[in-house]
Amino acid sequence: MSTENSIIETAKQTIEMESKAILNLSSLVTEDFAAAVNLIYNSKGRVIITGIGKSAIIGNKIVATLNSTGTPAIFMHAADAIHGDLGLILNDDVVICLSKSGNTPEIKVIIPLIKRANNKMIAITGNTNSFLAQHADYVLNAYVEKEACPNNLAPTTSTTAQLVIGDALAVCLLNLRGFSSTDFAKYHPGGALGKKLYLRVEDISSTNEKPAVNGDASIKEVIVEITAKMLGVTAVVDNNEIIGIITDGDLRRMLTKVDDFSKLTAKDIMGANPKRIQANAMAIEALEIMEANDISQLLVEHEGKYAGVVHLHDLIKEGII
Repeated sequence: MSTENSIIETAKQTIEMESKAILNLSSLVTEDFAAAVNLIYNSKGRVIITGIGKSAIIGNKIVATLNSTGTPAIFMHAADAIHGDLGLILNDDVVICLSKSGNTPEIKVIIPLIKRANNKMIAITGNTNSFLAQHADYVLNAYVEKEACPNNLAPTTSTTAQLVIGDALAVCLLNLRGFSSTDFAKYHPGGALGKKLYLRVEDISSTNEKPAVNGDASIKEVIVEITAKMLGVTAVVDNNEIIGIITDGDLRRMLTKVDDFSKLTAKDIMGANPKRIQANAMAIEALEIMEANDISQLLVEHEGKYAGVVHLHDLIKEGII
């Protein structure tokens, strides 16, 4: 077998092995899972997630997912916990411990301290007979038969299983909280995903020029307006109400049809009933209209009056696409 084929085969085997292990997790979900979700949901405190090694990395990801979906969470490294960080656990906090074996030295040290403070503890472990499982209030079984690592040593399948259980917790809590896309946008205002959820057309169009001509404007006036405003388009308005649109393309098509355009006006070459969008519409809606109609500009209206232009390039710049 060639080196390339061997690599591809190993990749496929790894993915298949992990996917089977993840699928098996659904058979391990018990009443403890539901009880753990309800415990967190009804708690007045935060979720404190702890672990060591690769489990610590997974713990950080679960913390991020919980925070972004409405459940306050903090990561506490198990090694740091025994050197002062235990102080961040407050009375009403729920602690989640991640450990494949459930018997790592650091976990065994901090468990009695957590229990002494009367904090409820949830275990995510692949060993339900471990020290961690025996002392936890609720056990979420993350058992995997074998690591994807050929030596069955490097945490691979087991950490994937921990991550999936964390995602399942977050999604269950999200559903209980009725967490909507609007709520999601509050926690993701800076990224492209957040912009799709909160950015409105007026947020973009208000920063653009506002090209406009009257219906009886000359072709020269139209060309000057389009050139000056640099959006490749101008609205044709009557009493600031949209009656048409003229694009660069309309001007080029006009030149192929007539030799003398000195007597033509904006009304003669405009496109009537142009596609438009309300100023308070979501920016993602503007993109959908552009894609559906194969256009790159939309005229914007507010309360029946012309309010500006939103361009495809604006949406690209904002990361909507």
